[in-house]
Amino acid sequence: MKKRRWGRLVALGITLAVLVPLGYLWATSLVPGEYDPARMGYADYGGGHAMAGHEHHGGASVADLTGPKTGTPDVDVTLVARQQKFQLASGETIDGYTLNGTSPGPLIRARVGDLVQVTLVNESVKDGATVHWHGIDVPNAEDGVAGVTQDAVPVGGKHVYRFTAEQAGTYWYHSHQVSSEEVKGGLFGTIVIAPATPGDVIAAIHTYDGKRTINGRTGTARVELPAGTTARVRVINTDNAILRVGLTGTPYKVVAVDGREVHGPTAVTAAYALPAGGRADLEAVVPAGGMRLVAGTPTLSLGIGPADPPTAELPGETVDLLTYGTPAPLGFDPGTADRNFEYRIGRRPGFLDGMPGLWWTINGHKFPDVPMFMVAEGDVVRMKISNTSGQAHPMHLHGHHAVVLSRNGVAATGSPWWVDTLEVGNKETYEIAFVADNPGLWMDHCHNLPHASEGLMTHLMYEGITTPYRVGGNSHNEPE
Repeated sequence: MKKRRWGRLVALGITLAVLVPLGYLWATSLVPGEYDPARMGYADYGGGHAMAGHEHHGGASVADLTGPKTGTPDVDVTLVARQQKFQLASGETIDGYTLNGTSPGPLIRARVGDLVQVTLVNESVKDGATVHWHGIDVPNAEDGVAGVTQDAVPVGGKHVYRFTAEQAGTYWYHSHQVSSEEVKGGLFGTIVIAPATPGDVIAAIHTYDGKRTINGRTGTARVELPAGTTARVRVINTDNAILRVGLTGTPYKVVAVDGREVHGPTAVTAAYALPAGGRADLEAVVPAGGMRLVAGTPTLSLGIGPADPPTAELPGETVDLLTYGTPAPLGFDPGTADRNFEYRIGRRPGFLDGMPGLWWTINGHKFPDVPMFMVAEGDVVRMKISNTSGQAHPMHLHGHHAVVLSRNGVAATGSPWWVDTLEVGNKETYEIAFVADNPGLWMDHCHNLPHASEGLMTHLMYEGITTPYRVGGNSHNEPE
């Protein structure tokens, strides 16, 4: 009898030894039903001076960091968001989301200096919607992130965005509410800040229900352009994974990346590796036999020119922006950085919001106990991004463009490589730098959007900034 009782006690002890730590890990993984994104995680000052700690007393509100409140807009667009079945340009039926009845939504075009006003009307997107201006460094209140810079627009509601178009380039817009679902389902469009020219070609690449498209069309399509025209092919990757793109039939130049001009581009025939969320402008003179934009494989391509060129595979070589182009001044000195941060991406088993799984980590911490990168306006910031997670991550910083200084310890020697979305492969390390010149609370996350929903996101936070918005709660904000 004593042996039996002792055996039970031992079994109970072993059970408790297992269950108590698991219970603790489960309980500490829970994300509050409502929380202030400005108070999540822990403050990382990057070696800089902490102005007022992580509490941000007496600072400015995100809601006050708006674009121009007065003035007649030069570009005035209304976007009506719907959750519906619709047809792709190539005829397939998709159960997803549209803007003004189509996906992609309408092209918005502005010129540098234009006052842009966009009114989002949510007609039937049940989870709510926003518009984030991906790659456009707008004032913080116009950034369109649910729970951070605004509340998600509910069914029957509307929200007005106003900003000045200050930087020419190729950009896109998309919902930043339940992003992994709504963007995948079609709630996005393109925006170009530049005058329209005869050689402009837009190519938004997106996968709907396993069907990869260019401008909402599967297979091959054609753009008629006269031979001798200088074509600027604006390629936008709206999917969750990197994609090799390029022009076949003629050499071309990579003249812009993420809305920033490349200095001294040279003609290449290699493919270009376009990160998820990234953009590249490819320029070539249209040959008599035409040329073709290839998105991954020749089965998805866009013929450009007076004739339909033959399909062809992309070459195995890839343009390396670390050495492509020629150097030019940055406009600031990364060697005088006020803040030095590390953004170490990893992965480990555990619980996230009570769910067991294999979760992403930032500096060894799981969401929401992640570092908040704290800066002050005017700071020069350096950040080392390393990845040992086993998968690649397209890292997207809102509100800023950063320049790549090095990759795996090798210094950049080509054109200044400015990015807002940087592909960080497994076992890769990049060092980037930027000037903190746009006050606010800015998401810094993986643009493989399911990864963001699984915890690979944090914020760049300006000291003294607060937000009246909350994630979760009655507003049902889910920024991902």
